[in-house]
Amino acid sequence: MSVDFTDLVDLASDRLGASVVAASDEFFAPKERLLRLEPPVWRENEYTDRGKWMDGWETRRRRDVLPGDPEFSRAHDWCMVHLGARGTVRGIDVDTAFFKGNFPESCALDVCLMAGTPAAYDLARASWQEVLPRSPLRGDSHNLFPVESIENIQAAHASHVRLRIFPDGGVARLRVYGDVVPDWELLRRRGDVDLAAALHGGHVVACSDMFFGSRNNLIMPGDARSMADGWETKRRRTPGHDWTIVRLGAPGTITRVEVDTRHFKGNAPGACSLEVCALPAAPRGPVWDPAVAPEWQELLPRTPLEADRRHSFDTPLRPVAAVTHVRFNIFPDGGVARLRLFGRPA
Repeated sequence: MSVDFTDLVDLASDRLGASVVAASDEFFAPKERLLRLEPPVWRENEYTDRGKWMDGWETRRRRDVLPGDPEFSRAHDWCMVHLGARGTVRGIDVDTAFFKGNFPESCALDVCLMAGTPAAYDLARASWQEVLPRSPLRGDSHNLFPVESIENIQAAHASHVRLRIFPDGGVARLRVYGDVVPDWELLRRRGDVDLAAALHGGHVVACSDMFFGSRNNLIMPGDARSMADGWETKRRRTPGHDWTIVRLGAPGTITRVEVDTRHFKGNAPGACSLEVCALPAAPRGPVWDPAVAPEWQELLPRTPLEADRRHSFDTPLRPVAAVTHVRFNIFPDGGVARLRLFGRPA
């Protein structure tokens, strides 16, 4: 089973602004923990007044329908999530870490598309589409499910998802990986926008190294909270320099660049540069095809960087229209918290 979708954007991440709207039950552990960015943890011998403390969402044992009852196979709990960004779901991770004797037997996932921030009452009556049929779960594991064979991909665009667990139990984390589908008509009215932002459909498709910090952190919303929330390479001991490639959310002309090295004090790069290309049919996959050999054009020449500072460059940027990808070079190595590429979408 392919798991390449895990390199896509987690649409249900709380760092994108995702939130849990409602759940059928949360007796043992609150529904909000389901979307936490941090990996789940185990706290030995810690109990609440309701039972063992668990890092996730956990419902009580069902007693309305018991094993052997004809309705037992259909009994389930559920949780509805407002995604941080509207998008197309490509795969999910139902993480049951530390849930060993109390994980659900199986799960299913539905999606719907609704404008604004509908209440639980409205979502309960929404037109839900099942994108993951009921599938068995393993305890204390990452349960990875690709979303495939969707007849109408447009109908699978989602603003909300509903996780159903059968019949009850606990889930540590829910990751909903997919492609962001931004409203470019609205964004164009705002003038210059961050063409690389994850919330605008940007994606970091490749990098030379990310030993200490993920390349995907570069284009996340908000300021980095620490060095761990940025992109950082190991110390280079060979000739050359490190780099990363960003696929823009939409082709456009970049007019201003922000390179944020805050939190990186003794390990910021000494300099950076930017190169761009315009591919006629920009690949939409989560990774860069090494067979692609575009003609890179210099956007920003090699420019010194300072540690622990947000830099803004609007000159000497060279005007290049319909840019689809940007290669961000750092010399020779180090860490960068955020990269912002402001411009006008084509």
